[in-house]
Amino acid sequence: MEQKPKNKKSKPIEIELGKEEASGTYSNLVMITHSPSEFVFDFISMMPGVPKAKVVKRMVLTPDHAKRLAGALNENIRKFEKEHGEIRSKEKFDMPFNYRGPKPEA
Repeated sequence: MEQKPKNKKSKPIEIELGKEEASGTYSNLVMITHSPSEFVFDFISMMPGVPKAKVVKRMVLTPDHAKRLAGALNENIRKFEKEHGEIRSKEKFDMPFNYRGPKPEA
């Protein structure tokens, strides 16, 4: 069986950004869980003084896609810090959660 040449240029993918997605969704916390077949990212919005937080978006990715996302995020953070300076992270702190999803592992 003959294989097609790998250097053939592929056609660009057209990506549409709908009105609802264009404004974005604010999140200041993410809970990450995983199984052998998927990673689940629950993006959460927490407001000061409000005792209840809300999952505003849930994204489910394959392990391969999650790893590629981590690499792309690291690369973009590197570029951002080169242009704008180091992002200063606050120390990790424990926060009491009553999370009704699977136990976060990451």
